[in-house]
Amino acid sequence: MQQRTVTTHRHRLGALMWIVRPAYFAAEIAVAAWSTARYSFVDNTISDLGAVECTSIQRFGDAVPVCSPAHDLLNASFVAFGALMALGAVLLHGRFGRGWLAMALTALLVVSGVSSIATGLTPLDLYRDGHVLAAGPLFVAQPIALVVLGLLVRARRPRTGSALIATGALCGVAAGVFIGVDHAVGVTERMALWPVFVALAVVGVQELRSAGTDT
Repeated sequence: MQQRTVTTHRHRLGALMWIVRPAYFAAEIAVAAWSTARYSFVDNTISDLGAVECTSIQRFGDAVPVCSPAHDLLNASFVAFGALMALGAVLLHGRFGRGWLAMALTALLVVSGVSSIATGLTPLDLYRDGHVLAAGPLFVAQPIALVVLGLLVRARRPRTGSALIATGALCGVAAGVFIGVDHAVGVTERMALWPVFVALAVVGVQELRSAGTDT
C-alpha cells in the first residue's frame, strides 16, 4: 500500500510538470515583445530571440537582423521547460504501460528535454553549429514521442490516443518543412514545437485526475 502511494505521488508530480509547461508561451511572447529588431513570428525563428548580441544571422543567403534584450529569459525557458519535460517523463514512466514501447516513450521525451536544455545553453549567434546540433533531436524525437504516447493510451482513451498520433504526425511534417524551406520559418517551426506543449499538458491533466482515483 505504501509503495502504491509513493508511485501515485510520483505520477502526480510528473503530470504537474507537464501541465505547467505551456507557460513557456508567455515567456516567448514577452521576449518577442521586447525585441528591438522588428521580430516577426512568421519570418524569424524562435532561436533568434535567444541571440545574445545585436547582430545579423545568415539564413538562406540573407542577413537577418536580431536584437533580443531579454534573450536570457528565452534561453532559461529552453532549459527550464526542457527539464520539466524530461523529469516529467521519468516520473511518469510506467504510467502508460510496460514493455519496450513505454521505455521508448520515456527515452524519446528525455532526449527531447535534454535537446531543449542544450539549445538554451548554446545561443544561435554564439555557437551556430553547436546550436543546430543541440536543437536537431528535438524536431525528430518529439513527434515520434507523441505518436508512441498515442499508441500507448489509445486503448484507455481512444480520442486522446488518436489526437496524439495526429498531432505527432503534424509536428513531424512541420519539422520537415521547417528544415527544408526558406519561407515562413517562424510559422513552420512553431507548428513543429508548440503543439507538443499543449498535447503533453492535456495528457498531464488526464493523468493527474486518474492518479487521484488510484489512492
